[in-house]
Amino acid sequence: MVVYVGAYFISQTMTFGVAVESRGGYLMDTWCAYLATRFIVTDRSKLISVIKCISIVLVPLAILGVIESVTHWQPFAPLWVYSPWFRGGRFISEGRFGFARAVGPFSMAILFGGAFAMFLPLVYYLRYEKKEWHTLAYILSGIALLGALSSMSSGPWVMVIVVIFCLVMERHKKFVKPLFILLVVMCLSIGIASNRPFYHVIASWANPLGGAGWHRAKLIDIAIEHFSEWWMIGYGDKDPGWGPQLGMGFSDITNEYIIKGVRYGLLGIIALCAVLAKAFRDVISTYRKVKQPAMKSLCWAFGSLLFSVTIAWMSVSFFGQLTTLLYCSLGMIGSLSSPKFNWQIPNRISLVRNRPARMVS
Repeated sequence: MVVYVGAYFISQTMTFGVAVESRGGYLMDTWCAYLATRFIVTDRSKLISVIKCISIVLVPLAILGVIESVTHWQPFAPLWVYSPWFRGGRFISEGRFGFARAVGPFSMAILFGGAFAMFLPLVYYLRYEKKEWHTLAYILSGIALLGALSSMSSGPWVMVIVVIFCLVMERHKKFVKPLFILLVVMCLSIGIASNRPFYHVIASWANPLGGAGWHRAKLIDIAIEHFSEWWMIGYGDKDPGWGPQLGMGFSDITNEYIIKGVRYGLLGIIALCAVLAKAFRDVISTYRKVKQPAMKSLCWAFGSLLFSVTIAWMSVSFFGQLTTLLYCSLGMIGSLSSPKFNWQIPNRISLVRNRPARMVS
């Protein structure tokens, strides 16, 4: 947060008051959301309650998303007149395979679908609950899946594929490390065999709906080419002027890692990677400490969420509601890994017995 706020002030040409308002809003959307989640989620009972609330809220959004995708009717369009981003405009996107790209209350289809894909592993975790929630977990997971698919956007679809892969690998953990090693070897081999950067090949093939994969790969090339211009403090909110190289009138930076560098410099990318590394370390550390299968599965669900977001950031930069939801998720991970986190929960609610989690000394 210090990096994001400090670099922003250095690189801005706007008045001090406007800059303070901008960064104040950013801190409310991120840091305050994180702290609020940490204060609320203090034990497993509260965490499960939050996940249940999320799963319920996703249901009407998914239904409206499917309706929007099939009928091309945008139910949230009348509210756009109040949006400071749209300013009375409207979101228009090309349909795919005869379906519209559902946007819902978000500003972009990729963000709308990404919200469902991000929370899918947490919703699926509810299968460990008793009675109706045990059955509802599968139904709600299917609804979340439909919500992600209704966006008709490659980003959420790839996130869904990654989440499903992670959930399948939960039963085959011994293959995770060999698969990652194989992935690295394949990337190097692809780069050598095709005589071009491996991310160009991946962008060409890992694109289930035929989105702008070339744009994503070219963006990385341009960022490397102009590294000397942005590495110190970035451009702030100013357009870096890469539009002509991308065949556009403006610089559409659809990569979370690059946009952090463009706005805040190299330290912005390092700060982002540090947050991811800390979150992954907390999840892995907690996973190794707890012994009960249901508790391990909860850690695995959060790990799946993080991994899907890490992959999605190669094709989208989060903003708006999804940024706040992500920091709420990071807050849940922070609470989960805290030594003061209470793992006990009443027998009448969960399949897990009401006893403290066994920890590895």
